[in-house]
Amino acid sequence: MKPDSDMKAPMDPADRARKNWMGVLARTGTDSLEAAYARLDPEPRFEHLRPPEVGMALVRARAEARGERFNLGEMTLCRCTVRLADGSVGHGFVAGRDKRHAELAALFDALLQDPDSGPALHKTVIDPLAASLAQARRARADKTAATRVNFFTMVRGQD
Repeated sequence: MKPDSDMKAPMDPADRARKNWMGVLARTGTDSLEAAYARLDPEPRFEHLRPPEVGMALVRARAEARGERFNLGEMTLCRCTVRLADGSVGHGFVAGRDKRHAELAALFDALLQDPDSGPALHKTVIDPLAASLAQARRARADKTAATRVNFFTMVRGQD
């Protein structure tokens, strides 16, 4: 079987939830994450396992979404890994060069993995951020739809 195969193993629900919150954290602006972090009480103690650093990542694509993969290009990426005082490890990966964004994403990733406080944090931080992202996406789609041009073909010369 080719490594590029479309067959994927089913994802564990906990992994699916983590994938979801990491996506929300990566797409949310730094200011929103700073505001959510400021509301944490007490402020979590942590150490960097990998301090925020900027690098490059190769972006791959598929022709017509199903064809062979090809290298599309590179993008700037910032990553960070932290360990909380309780030993939880969190990772943050964000597009661009914002080191604080990557650090905050890693902190929230570690905090959300706690089985005791994670669900409450998900409800108070991730759900509102996800709703805000969805609203912004809908607003962008509505704005795009308002400028859409529909082309149609007229039949000419009918008898």
